[in-house]
Amino acid sequence: MPTAYCLLPTAYRLLLTACCLLLTACCQAQPAKEDADLKHKIAQMLMVGFRGMELKPTMPIYNDVKKSGIGGVILFDYDVPLKTYKRNISSSKQLKKLVADLQAAASVKLLIAIDQEGGKVNRLKLRYGFPPTVSAQYLGKLNNVDTTVKYAAATAKTLSNLGFNLNFAPAVDLNVNPDCPIIGKVERSFSADVDVVVQQATIWLEEQQKRGVTGCIKHFPGHGTSAADTHLGIADVTHSWTAQELEPFRQLIALGKVDVVMTSHVYNAHLDEKYPATMSKKIITGILREQLGFTGVVVTDDLAMGALVEHYSLEEILLKAIEAGADILCLSNNGKTYDDKIAQKALNIIYNAVKKGKITPERINESYNRIMTLKSSD
Repeated sequence: MPTAYCLLPTAYRLLLTACCLLLTACCQAQPAKEDADLKHKIAQMLMVGFRGMELKPTMPIYNDVKKSGIGGVILFDYDVPLKTYKRNISSSKQLKKLVADLQAAASVKLLIAIDQEGGKVNRLKLRYGFPPTVSAQYLGKLNNVDTTVKYAAATAKTLSNLGFNLNFAPAVDLNVNPDCPIIGKVERSFSADVDVVVQQATIWLEEQQKRGVTGCIKHFPGHGTSAADTHLGIADVTHSWTAQELEPFRQLIALGKVDVVMTSHVYNAHLDEKYPATMSKKIITGILREQLGFTGVVVTDDLAMGALVEHYSLEEILLKAIEAGADILCLSNNGKTYDDKIAQKALNIIYNAVKKGKITPERINESYNRIMTLKSSD
């Protein structure tokens, strides 16, 4: 002990000791708080799918929402790995309670999402007691404003009443290739005509917004010319894609109608010679943000699709998507496999990447701020 300290009166020595202990405790607490803040921000970037018609405290998804604080969940009626319709949806009453329980478990507003386009991409089916729907192609061919308003409003009302606040619709891919297995062939495109697509999509976005449901246009930078399905493997549009496919995105963004854009996993060597769109900084940051001026939230299409998982590890997919400019990482748990621990795995991968300097804290903050802005505007 220094001599000067020993010569101090007892009261002063006690006070000095207490101050030193307090300072030490503060120094130790600061890194712990920073780590907790970082994990919270990363968790808000995760949107996870799960199995269950009801929420129970024993379920991993409950802990993901309650303790880890993931930012969103996505619900399905069909379970792809199990090849059964017993997933999250069986009736209006059941679904409304599930959605309410999920929201109640979250300390920060949860984005509760669904793919409710109508037609063949329809999670809320007649057999569960929900209203009938029609496809985007039906509405685009008819091209009648009143009819589109009718169906868009009905869908928005249903989603709002159930408690959903994010619908991954409308698709604004151009119907350039009617035989595209995932767009044209299943009637998910309004039209090959940009003007028709923009008019129809605008109605959907406005009707959803009126009822507190955020819409999402997809699949950037355009999936309509592909001859393959990205759920199954690579969809190379290098020789079929044209810049015209950007026009619905460009015009809707310019009109101020778009809060969320979903990326596709298509590969286009003319836009990025190495990576598919979801993992491409040239496409997401370079084209969507810098050229088209989009400042909202970018969500990935399901990261469990064959176009990605057959060629990249989970770490590569997550880190490249973040580096590219994606904000919400969709881990549907509804691809070829199911993993109850997917949220924790993703959280740990991203956290460790930040600590190792592979991703900057500033990049995480960018996405977190966009997500929080979206949540506060709903």
